[in-house]
Amino acid sequence: MKAVCWEGVNKLSVEDVPEPRIENDQDAVVRVIASTTCGSDLHLLGGYIPAMRAGDVIGHEFLGEIVEVAPGVRRHEVGDRVVVCSFIGCGRCWYCANDLWSLCDNSNTNPGFGQAAWGYETGAVYGYSHAMGGFRGSHAEYVRVPFADYGAFTVPDGVDDLSALFASDAAPTGWMGAHLGGVGPGDVVAVWGCGAVGQMAARAAMLLGAERVISIDRFPERLAMTREHVGSETIDYTTTDVGAELRERTGGRGPDVCIEAVGMEAHSTGIEYAYDQVKQQMRMQTDRPTAVREAIHACRKGGSVFVLGVFGGVVDKFPLGAVMNKGLTLQAAQQHGQRYIPMLLERIAKGELSTRHLATHEMPLDQAPRGYDMFKHKKDGCVRAVFRPAA
Repeated sequence: MKAVCWEGVNKLSVEDVPEPRIENDQDAVVRVIASTTCGSDLHLLGGYIPAMRAGDVIGHEFLGEIVEVAPGVRRHEVGDRVVVCSFIGCGRCWYCANDLWSLCDNSNTNPGFGQAAWGYETGAVYGYSHAMGGFRGSHAEYVRVPFADYGAFTVPDGVDDLSALFASDAAPTGWMGAHLGGVGPGDVVAVWGCGAVGQMAARAAMLLGAERVISIDRFPERLAMTREHVGSETIDYTTTDVGAELRERTGGRGPDVCIEAVGMEAHSTGIEYAYDQVKQQMRMQTDRPTAVREAIHACRKGGSVFVLGVFGGVVDKFPLGAVMNKGLTLQAAQQHGQRYIPMLLERIAKGELSTRHLATHEMPLDQAPRGYDMFKHKKDGCVRAVFRPAA
């Protein structure tokens, strides 16, 4: 079968790889209908995520049709159209039982990486290095889905493929940031990033009752899309001082909840960006925390900051003093998608949550390297590139 393979830093190729097969009693094999790029995939391309090997199949957001199930699968059958959560959860361990699915004890077959880097292993994720389990990714014609009863979700008949696709990762990630960040009625929420996850976080905040939502980015197309499809206020951070602007818009108090949806390759216009970029390129730190710093400083006293962007290791000049002295609640997580996906599919079906607009570019799977180039460099207003394998 055809699949998109990582061949080295900034190198992708479309190769023939063996088709997946049933390996365990709870597996399913899914024929991919559509998969999409994600900002966290760019960290793979940039060489910032360890334990990648030439030939690894990338991608972790997908929708497809079940073509084979193992005897232990009870909730699905051949022919089901399903969206699959990017993180793999066993459904039985303490973490899964407590809706902390991305922290699953049993899905990551290479726990030593996480234990060494973070003290404990995380759950596994499709197509995201051997540190995260080494599972083949979704940019392929077929994918093996472990623990299919817990990770695959039947798509309602009234929901189209492209709308359902973003329930795999972007929508639940964004919703989690607003929900676990504590957004409630009357809050003012600021979201750093107008990519797919940032837009979903902003819309989630609105649906959870926020009085005002302000989204921050620098690309005109993404800012315009956020205003049109999400209804959020926007700030172009290249034209103003974000902290001062947020104070101005909140009567001097600052946002109640700040959500960082950018991650380890954040940009800015200040000297700190050059500082962070040099240190990251020299591997003196693993991540650029520009947006996290700004969110912490901008948040009101006693407020909440939630980090949704992907970070891999250590950062410099972290404003711990601001967190402590302002009495902030600081949280972060990889997405617990199984907790949210059924509810999100219902909201999409009811028209409460719009996701289809995120698919700005659609192309065949064999053009994925071009799609990633467009996505990485934001060519032609690309927010997400969607790949469809040949029928």
